[in-house]
Amino acid sequence: MTSTQTIYLAGGCFWGVEELFRQIPGVVSTTAGYANGTLSTGVTYERVCRGDTGFRETVRIRFDPTVVSLEKLLWAYFHVIDPTIENRQGNDVGTQYQAGIYWESGNTELGVSIRRIADEERARVEARCLPFRVEVRELACFFAAEEYHQQYLVKNPGGYCHIAPLEMRAVLAALAEE
Repeated sequence: MTSTQTIYLAGGCFWGVEELFRQIPGVVSTTAGYANGTLSTGVTYERVCRGDTGFRETVRIRFDPTVVSLEKLLWAYFHVIDPTIENRQGNDVGTQYQAGIYWESGNTELGVSIRRIADEERARVEARCLPFRVEVRELACFFAAEEYHQQYLVKNPGGYCHIAPLEMRAVLAALAEE
């Protein structure tokens, strides 16, 4: 049996990020949640939305690296976010919407790979004289979001998403062609 890898992606509202990655072959599971904040208990959507907890809306993604590579996952991620802005994606504004890529402590090899890929993306962004604003660091903590946030766009197909459905389909089609 192949072991899975786990990566945490913050890319604005977690509804769209979770929906995109949930559909990628090789992704074993997704969980919407909150990463890297200052609270150790009582983490709720309402508290995170106040903007004073440091938490990011984040999706925990468990994937089978023999089916989908880290490179492909991060290609999809960078395709649907704007890596040049801070505390915002699409119409979502606030510290909880800061883009970030995180890995669990102790997984040094994955962290090195993530940093390498992020550095390549940083170089592309900075070559256009733009700032690179994506957090890239080890995960401090993660709390699963409330049940109503899990697979929200499956439960609410017409729900808001800063990732346009056409863009989501294009990313999935591009991944399927490779």
